[in-house]
Amino acid sequence: MSDSPSSAPHSTLVPSATFVRRLKHAAAVVVHHGKKHTGVGIVCAVAYFDPGNWGVDLQAGSQFGYHLLFVVLLAGLFAVFLQVLASRLGCVTGIDLASHTRLLLYNRPKHTLLYRWLGLYPLYVLAEVAIIATDLAELLGSAIALCMLFPKLELWHGVLITAFDVILILGMGDPLRGKPVRMFELLIGAMVLAVLICMIVIISKVDVNWAHAFEGYIPSKHIFAQGGVYTSVGILGATVMPHSLFLGSALATQDRVSFRSDKDTRTLTTLVTKDSQESLTQVPQVPERQSLWHRIYEECRYSVLDAFRKPPASIFATAATRHSERQNNTYEFIRAHIYHGTFDIVGSLLGFAVMINSLILMLAAAVFFYGKEMPQDKDAASLFDAYDLIRDIVGKPAATLFAIALLAAGQSSSIIATVAGQAVCEGFLQWRVSPIVRRLFTRLLAIIPAMIVAIALGRAGIDVLLVVSQVVLSIVLPFITFPLLFCTSSKAIMTVRKMPVDNPGSSGFIESTVNAAPSEISTVTLSGLENADDNGELVDYSNNKLTMAVGAMIWLVVVAANMYVIVELALGKGA
Repeated sequence: MSDSPSSAPHSTLVPSATFVRRLKHAAAVVVHHGKKHTGVGIVCAVAYFDPGNWGVDLQAGSQFGYHLLFVVLLAGLFAVFLQVLASRLGCVTGIDLASHTRLLLYNRPKHTLLYRWLGLYPLYVLAEVAIIATDLAELLGSAIALCMLFPKLELWHGVLITAFDVILILGMGDPLRGKPVRMFELLIGAMVLAVLICMIVIISKVDVNWAHAFEGYIPSKHIFAQGGVYTSVGILGATVMPHSLFLGSALATQDRVSFRSDKDTRTLTTLVTKDSQESLTQVPQVPERQSLWHRIYEECRYSVLDAFRKPPASIFATAATRHSERQNNTYEFIRAHIYHGTFDIVGSLLGFAVMINSLILMLAAAVFFYGKEMPQDKDAASLFDAYDLIRDIVGKPAATLFAIALLAAGQSSSIIATVAGQAVCEGFLQWRVSPIVRRLFTRLLAIIPAMIVAIALGRAGIDVLLVVSQVVLSIVLPFITFPLLFCTSSKAIMTVRKMPVDNPGSSGFIESTVNAAPSEISTVTLSGLENADDNGELVDYSNNKLTMAVGAMIWLVVVAANMYVIVELALGKGA
C-alpha cells in the first residue's frame, strides 16, 4: 500500500513530460518550416489563380451557378498531385522537369535524331506555347485591371505599362540559382495575400447562399450540359498550369536550410566550360572591414551587374546527356527538404489557389446567375461586367478592391511565367544568357500578340480570348505531364543511396571536384559519387502503384476531356 501513492504521480508525470516534449518539438518544426521552407508553395500557387482563371471562373459561375465548383475542386486536387510530383522530382534528383525531358530524349542510343526532332524539340515548342498563352492572359488581365482603376486608359496602354514589371524582378536576384531569393518569395506572397483579402472582403458584401454553394462541390449533370464540358476543360487548363510544374521542379532543387557548405554550393553550380570558370573569377570579393553601408552598396551594385552576366548552372544539368551519367542528391539533403516541400505545396494550393478560384466562381454565380444581373446581350459575364456590377450594387470601394486583386494576380502570375520561361529554355536547350536578355525575350513573345489583340479587338472578345488561352493550356497539359509521371515512376531515376555514417566519400568527392581541371570535372564528379555511395543502402522515392494509378487516371481524364472539346469545336458546338 505504501508504494501506490508514489507510483501514481510518477505514472501521470511521465506522459505529461512526454507530451510537453513532443509539443515543443512540433512547435520547433513549425517554426523551422515557416522560416526556411515557406515560399515555393506560394510561388507555385500564383499560377493557379491568374487572370485566365478569373475569366473562366466568371464564365462558369455566370452560366452554371455553383454547379461547377466540383470542377474547381477536382482541378485543384489534380494540381496538388502533379505539383507534389514535380517538387519530389526536383528535390530527389537535383534537376528540374525540363532537364529531365532533355535527358530522356536528347541522346538516345538508337534513332537519336528521330527522338530529338520528333520528341524533344516539339515538347519544347509546346512548353513555350503554354508559357506564351499564360503570359498573354496575364498581360491582358493586368491591363484590364489598370483600365478599371484608371478609366481614361486604353487597353493597349495597360498592356505596355504591365510589360515593365520585368524590370522589377531584375533587382531581386535570380530565383533559379542554388539558393532561394527570399525577397522574390516575399513579394509574391504579399500579392497572394492581397488577392485573398480583397476577395474575402468582396464576397462578404454579396448575398451568397452558402448551403447551396457548398452543394456545388458535389458532382452534377450540369457539367455535361451544352458548353459545360468546354468550360470545365477551361477550368482544368486554367488551374493545372504546365509552366508551374517546370518552375516548381526547379525551385525544389534549391538548398533551403544551408545543408551544403559554401564550397559544396560553389562546386555544384560551377560550369564545365572555360567561360563559366572565368565568370566565377569575375565575382568580386568584398573586404570584411568595410563599413556596413559600403558593403550594402557594393552588394547591390554587383547584383545589378549579375543581371547582365551569363549565369552558372548545375554541373549535372550541363555535363550529362543521359540519366545514367549523373547522380541524385544525397539522402540527407532529400530528408531535410522533401516533406517540408510537400506540406508547403499542399497547404498553399488548397489554402490559396482553390479558395480564391472558388470565391471568384461564387461571386459570379451569386451576382449574375442567381441575382439575374446578366447583361441582355451576353451569355457569360466578363471581367468588365463583374467590375461594373460590383460598383453599382456593392459600391465603388469594393469594385476598386476587385480591380486591385485582379492586378495583383496578373502581375504576380506574369512574373512567375517569365521565370518559368527561363527554366524551360535552360532545361530543354541549355540556352543560358543573362537574366535581363532572357526575361525580355520571354516577355516580348507575349507582348506582341497582346498588343495586337488589344488594338484590334479592344474590350470586345478579350474575355473569350482568356478562356480560349486556358483551353490551349489544357490541350498542352498531357504532353507536359507524361514525362513527369514517367520520371517520378522510374526507380532508376528516383533511387538514392543512404550514405553510411563512417563513409568519408562525400568530403572526398567535394575536394576532388574543386581541385579538378575544368575538363575533368564531370568525370571526377561522377566517379567520386559512385565510389562514395557503393556501400550505401538504396532508398526508393519513385511512385508506388497507387500513385501511378492515380497519375494515369488524371492523365486519361485530361486527354479525354481535351478530345471531347476538340470534337465539340469541330462540330461548331463549343462555347
